Amino acid sequence: MQNRFMKWIVAALVTIVALPAPSWAAGYTQTKYPIVLVHGLFGFDRIGLVEYWYGIPAALRSDGARVYVAQVSATNSTEVRGEQLLSQVKQIIAATGAGKVNLIGHSHGGPTARYVASVRPDLVASVTSVGGVNKGSKVADILIGVAPDGSLSNAVLASITNGLSQFISFLSGGSGLPQNANAANVSLSTAGSLRFNQKHPYGVPTTSCGEGAYQARGVHYFSWSGAKPYTNALDIVDPALALTGLAFGFAKNDGLVSSCSSRLGRVIRDDYSMNHLDEVNQTIGLTNIFETNPVTLYRQQANRLRNLGL
Repeated sequence: MQNRFMKWIVAALVTIVALPAPSWAAGYTQTKYPIVLVHGLFGFDRIGLVEYWYGIPAALRSDGARVYVAQVSATNSTEVRGEQLLSQVKQIIAATGAGKVNLIGHSHGGPTARYVASVRPDLVASVTSVGGVNKGSKVADILIGVAPDGSLSNAVLASITNGLSQFISFLSGGSGLPQNANAANVSLSTAGSLRFNQKHPYGVPTTSCGEGAYQARGVHYFSWSGAKPYTNALDIVDPALALTGLAFGFAKNDGLVSSCSSRLGRVIRDDYSMNHLDEVNQTIGLTNIFETNPVTLYRQQANRLRNLGL
């Protein structure tokens, strides 16, 4: 009996080994236009061996995508960051001759990408918002309430966060970019986001938790986000996101942004079992092992854009 069981196990293992490894079709991520990744608050391109978009650029390039990682101010207003991104988009288009780009923005990178699409829709094929702060964040609202502009607490907080932003920028090779933590916080607040959306409404849902226009002025809009602040016991950042997630009460959120606020254009999903950092495969790939790998979501989005001729 035991020998038959062992033979069955060996046969099963041989069958598994003999099966072809899962693979993606050649050109799966090969979009017509280059993909530009836009980081969020306190974001960067690369610091040493650590990428903000951990493992994502290489995964997209592996099957044909041309991928560029933008570097904008770690902290500043959406408009300032947007102008920085616009300058880089122009450079990428000039270098590639592509005519347009596909923008994928995480967190504050969502509104930053939307700004470029709003002021120069002719240069943008699509905007994909990942955990984007499209209708503000209650965490930013709380920070403004605790440390209002002009207060001593605000001055201390701004000094610390601006210093951290400069340090991040220096380490990632982006020294010289202006940092303004107060301006970033205002942009990410509910009131600041409302003012921004009045000027740049494209793709933003007109209802509290609906979908926005899938396409406006030739630009396609997409979004997805997580809804689980704590996902991996080994990730040292997860407890902090679980704490900030309390700001949203019973509303679905990823620890920093509510699911409803993240919605833009065609909503792929707003309830992945991911937190705000999982959405960019951080911290260094320590994400929810029971959820789709975040890298796969970016590959699927590239394929979605490819199939639309973008």
